[in-house]
Amino acid sequence: MQAVLSHARIVAVLIAVLPISACSGPSEDAQSEAAAEKVFMIGVSRCALDEARGEQLVADIEAAAKKYPHLSIVFKNAGEDPRKQVAQVEELIGQPVDLLIVNPADAQLLTARVARALDAGIPVIVLHRPVIGDKYSCFIGSDDEKLGAAAGRWLAKKLGGSGKIVELKGSVDDPATADRHKAFREAINHPGFRVIAEVPVDWEQSKAHEEMKGLLARYDDVDAVFAHNDDMARGAYLAAREVGRQDEIIFVGIGALPRKGLQYVRAGELSVSFQVPTGGREAIDLAAKLLAGESVPKHYKPVCRVFTPDSVDKGGKPLD
Repeated sequence: MQAVLSHARIVAVLIAVLPISACSGPSEDAQSEAAAEKVFMIGVSRCALDEARGEQLVADIEAAAKKYPHLSIVFKNAGEDPRKQVAQVEELIGQPVDLLIVNPADAQLLTARVARALDAGIPVIVLHRPVIGDKYSCFIGSDDEKLGAAAGRWLAKKLGGSGKIVELKGSVDDPATADRHKAFREAINHPGFRVIAEVPVDWEQSKAHEEMKGLLARYDDVDAVFAHNDDMARGAYLAAREVGRQDEIIFVGIGALPRKGLQYVRAGELSVSFQVPTGGREAIDLAAKLLAGESVPKHYKPVCRVFTPDSVDKGGKPLD
């Protein structure tokens, strides 16, 4: 009887410990906790843009990343040097990072490096300026045709059906210039509107200022200025103010950065500014999805807003 009891106790002990022995690896909960604790490194490589837009891009990325404790960000700024950016991207790939966000200084030079990152298993989100081809995970860019069309419709309504307009364009070889120009002109295609001057000024406030001085000397009647960015619109405004004509002209810009366009609207220098989001917040949200194994759109266009003096301190209004 004692032997039988001892045998029964042995069997009971074996049964009690069997689940532990059979599951000697980590439990599913433990595995989930370990996965949740993994920190992903995101490398951000940007060209200079302009100082205010570059700083806003960094601020937007940092603000969005606060929602994701498992994401760590390392920034690289190539200034205006495409070859420096190539070296920085190579460095990030070699670390290696888990995902790249690239704002190319030179699309052609960066195309091969973006492709190399993908081949190494590193997802790549491209911002603002596309690389050549489609070997990337996602491209985030502004909807320049939508911006140009919205500016045209707004101005047409503001002018009441007729007016003489100056258009100050960006760089002649920039796709954003072509898209904003084409859509704007289609939106104001009405016999009552006349574009009296169309001048490329390379996105620069100083060049816009000089060109506008000459145009004001040539034309006694200018109803509005549409500039492809806020800096050029402000340059035109300053030229008009120098000759006391600022109050007779409507100034329309694109950009709506907090330190630029929004300040110009608040100061009464611009009548309206149409937002071009940096894409930084959206890039982080999409990066989190990619790193979680989720699919994201190949092309993504952030939601834009429009800011006028009566709406600028209320966050503007969504662009239709």
